[in-house]
Amino acid sequence: MATQVRRSRGSRLTADDWAAAALDVLVAEGIGAVDINAVCRHAGVTRGSFYWHFADLAALHAAMAEHWSAQTREVLEQLAELDLLPPRERLRAMTMRLLDDSNWGVERALRDWARTEPTVAEVIADGDRFVFSLVEGALLELRGDPAEARVLAGLLVYAGIGFAHGRSGLPKPTAEEIERLFDLVGPDATPSSPTES
Repeated sequence: MATQVRRSRGSRLTADDWAAAALDVLVAEGIGAVDINAVCRHAGVTRGSFYWHFADLAALHAAMAEHWSAQTREVLEQLAELDLLPPRERLRAMTMRLLDDSNWGVERALRDWARTEPTVAEVIADGDRFVFSLVEGALLELRGDPAEARVLAGLLVYAGIGFAHGRSGLPKPTAEEIERLFDLVGPDATPSSPTES
């Protein structure tokens, strides 16, 4: 069920509000359903409001891509801060994001859209490369072998992308199973504190 779009300021939707509403329709129904009427219904406004901001549907699509790109850049900047953590904690923080259900509808819809929208495809590719570099760096610290770190990073990143698309039919990994995965990947580089007797 569609939710009323929150307006950025005042009573008139901004171009950013329109882009957010269109992304909601994209996630719910796919890019083929993103037309002016559908977005107007979702936003609870008239077509006249649309033409205040956009010349046509292509302009809205461009705004959607830019809106999502800006959000993605923020997420990647937050991921960059993971470099401050020990390598195993870095991997854990990234992997636990896989268990968060809130982003997967968006992830699937945008990867589907990227097949026909070069701007979205480019942002997704940049994000994938960045995540790969973070995973590869953590594994290199843990295992010390560049070739091994690269192969394992590829396996883990591709598994994460696959999880976005296959998760509806496959069992969701538990936190315990993810810990088992870390045991397979390599020992924690930070030794635990000794247990006191």
